[in-house]
Amino acid sequence: MHITNQEYNKYVASLAKKSPIWKDLLCSFLIGGTICALGQLILNGWGELGLDKDAAGTATAISLVFLSAVLTGLSWYDDIAKIAGAGTIVPITGFANAVVSPAIEFKAEGFVTGMAAKMFTIAGPVIVYGMTASVVYGLIYWLCTR
Repeated sequence: MHITNQEYNKYVASLAKKSPIWKDLLCSFLIGGTICALGQLILNGWGELGLDKDAAGTATAISLVFLSAVLTGLSWYDDIAKIAGAGTIVPITGFANAVVSPAIEFKAEGFVTGMAAKMFTIAGPVIVYGMTASVVYGLIYWLCTR
């Protein structure tokens, strides 16, 4: 049987499960917003403990990364992500999950050749493109404010 690419794509599209886009958007918004609200509560808590604004922000980021790493280690983060989708990827917690997940997956191969080598397979490109974007935006800002 010989079919064209267009016919094959049409066939695959007819078999593909339709995504409940509005439900997915709502879950992503609600859970992502809940993560951000939790971050605000943690920030307020660090402020109440006497940290200045910058130190409280740093402590909040560390707290969210730690919580995300713990939830990933307990396999709860993946369960939340199945419901929330991008709502768990966008905040800093998604970055922590992207580092911890490969580390857990490859720890059986050893600390150096497994965990350490594979830890940044997902997060590495995020770091590279994030740094590149920040340099480009910084240069644009610098040129526009000269």
